[in-house]
Amino acid sequence: MKNNAGSGAIYGLGVIGALVYFLQHATTFLAGVIGIIKAIFWPGVILYKVLEFLKM
Repeated sequence: MKNNAGSGAIYGLGVIGALVYFLQHATTFLAGVIGIIKAIFWPGVILYKVLEFLKM
């Protein structure tokens, strides 16, 4: 069995970093909730764009 713990850790750090960024810039409760949702999906979107750029 292959263990992919390293990629999970990198994704987790991306989520935490995005969460801190979006919550620091939130001015309302709704902006904070939207920031949490964005933080969950943001690393996946960035990875998709990078792979699309590299044409993999």
